[in-house]
Amino acid sequence: MSSSTKSVYILGGHQTDYSRNWARESLEIADLMEASVLGALDDASLDVADIGVVHIGNFIADLFCGQGLLGGVLVEKISALAGLPTNRHEAACASGSMAALAAMADIESGRYDLACVLGVEQMRNVHGDTAAQYLGAAAWRGHEAEGVKYCWPHMFHQLTDEYHKRYGINYDHVVRIAEINYENGRRNPNSQTRTWQFNEQSFTADDEANPIIDGWVRRNDCGQVTDGGACVLLASEGYARQYASKRGLSLEQIPKIQGWGHRTAPISYGSKVAASEDKSLIFPHVRQTIDDAFGRAGVANVAELSAIETHDCFAITEYMAIDHFGITAPGESWKAVEEGVIAFEGTLPINPSGGLIGTGHPVGATGVRMLLDAAKQVSGNAGEYQVPKANKVATLNIGGSTTATACFVVGTN
Repeated sequence: MSSSTKSVYILGGHQTDYSRNWARESLEIADLMEASVLGALDDASLDVADIGVVHIGNFIADLFCGQGLLGGVLVEKISALAGLPTNRHEAACASGSMAALAAMADIESGRYDLACVLGVEQMRNVHGDTAAQYLGAAAWRGHEAEGVKYCWPHMFHQLTDEYHKRYGINYDHVVRIAEINYENGRRNPNSQTRTWQFNEQSFTADDEANPIIDGWVRRNDCGQVTDGGACVLLASEGYARQYASKRGLSLEQIPKIQGWGHRTAPISYGSKVAASEDKSLIFPHVRQTIDDAFGRAGVANVAELSAIETHDCFAITEYMAIDHFGITAPGESWKAVEEGVIAFEGTLPINPSGGLIGTGHPVGATGVRMLLDAAKQVSGNAGEYQVPKANKVATLNIGGSTTATACFVVGTN
């Protein structure tokens, strides 16, 4: 593992309102892209002309929207970007993080001083069953999840079952994670679910209030199908220093990406689980990704974090993140749930934004949205979901069944 030699700062960003259905408003993915970028520039008080390069995270616009070549689409909408280099990055639900990593490499190399990182997905313009079919492209087609109606609920049912086989698991702990994230989402003005209503049976194993989707996985355990974009503006240290000076700030007040990790595992869920059969953690490569980010950031252990924004495409995914971050011993994630550690008022809040369950999951945008929320937290700009005195926040973003895994540590010095 090599260390980053140059610092990368987050000058600002923007998240669209994830409750919007853009197709119902007769709007396209191009409109989502435009709104995200212009919103980020407005947040940072910068101009289009300041951008040196654009990196776009998107999983599957080719299927949902019949649209590729997204760099050209963005330039079509924002003509002042014409002539700039653009790149698109795909790693399923981790696509946004791949775009951020590529932008960081551009900045660290000295090619550019200001990079625009855009994550975007339009997913509510097709029937839900069609959306589920498209999203199955992140599994190994023709080799796994064959003959099941919904690929990803089935795959994460398998993960829950693996926890049950190895350690034992209580569904009450899993669904409590979902309940916390819906509660957190109510504080977030951009959350898809902020006005949703639940009853006292919604977070139980009640088949009517919380029906089974596949095996262990029930409706309210699931992340959302979402239209949305998120954009962050990443800068070199020199550019960030000048930016801060012009605004009467110190460089130490600007959020900085202090560390990162990125690993890829075989695409099939079965091969990953078989490889960890004699290991204490189900996904050792996820832990290694986190360790890489911690090492680069100089973080000794998870107790140094103020909060975590993690992948919760299903509640069990966050359950997995808890022990893989080292918050508990392997297989004991339930303790952090039961003791209130991960709640908004807990000692280490997870997904104060609401996460993928509470806020929403426009696949290509999620990794960028996590970075944006981390930056908001450490700069004290998270509003109603601000974690008090937050100064160091980690993100964990996965694609597929943890095939692509990325972790960032964002903080202020």
